[in-house]
Amino acid sequence: MATINTAERVSAELSDNFVFQRSRLAYYAAAERISGRVLEIGTGSGYGIEIVAPHARQFVTVDKHAPAEELIRLPNVEFRQCTVPPLPFGAEQFDCVITFQVIEHIRRDDEFVREIHRVLRPGGKLILTTPNAPMSLTRNPWHVREYTPEALKRLLMEQFRDVVVLGVAGNDRVMEYYEKNRRGVERITRFDPLDLQHRLPAWMLRLPYDLLNRMNRRRLLRENTSLTSSIRMEDYTIGPVSEQSFDLFCVATK
Repeated sequence: MATINTAERVSAELSDNFVFQRSRLAYYAAAERISGRVLEIGTGSGYGIEIVAPHARQFVTVDKHAPAEELIRLPNVEFRQCTVPPLPFGAEQFDCVITFQVIEHIRRDDEFVREIHRVLRPGGKLILTTPNAPMSLTRNPWHVREYTPEALKRLLMEQFRDVVVLGVAGNDRVMEYYEKNRRGVERITRFDPLDLQHRLPAWMLRLPYDLLNRMNRRRLLRENTSLTSSIRMEDYTIGPVSEQSFDLFCVATK
């Protein structure tokens, strides 16, 4: 997983609003689908805990970094600090597993999926999101890989009996922001005529990627304050996947 100070950690900071509102939707959609004992892999900054935990009998969340202490003081919430895979739990311990924007960071993705399958009870569900590869504007050096809908379904079907791959799409307001962001990224990448972003090792690109990503988001906020701040969770929908889906939203059943 990414480190705590990377741009990969989405926050409620206004410059992150385009991504933050989309991320909130995943948690609310998961809250409608989960019950019983629930495991989250990848707590992040922890903003999803208060959304999902009330819908679970017990909510266990794991990450390599601890979230704010007050977020894990809820009576049915348990936090464990660890890296994955493997998962530090016995077999068939959970009714549901949720993991958002994590699998693209996992080098051994097949082992990651096997471990999730192992800790789920029969009939249990995995709810997973990850970026939709065709919508990526540039190489993200924090990602080991990105998935097409077909590739992700193949991976999950190796373990799960049923896999539904949906997409997270945005309305005209979201697409207007995306287009402005795309043009901003193009202005940055024109200074890379040798295509070093795809030639250099990932570790060399992470710091410049984070800096340029933050600079671009803040420039977009400064130049398009009204548009950036107006985006709401309701501007995104989950439905049939397409090339214009920002994220893949998967529900897999053991």
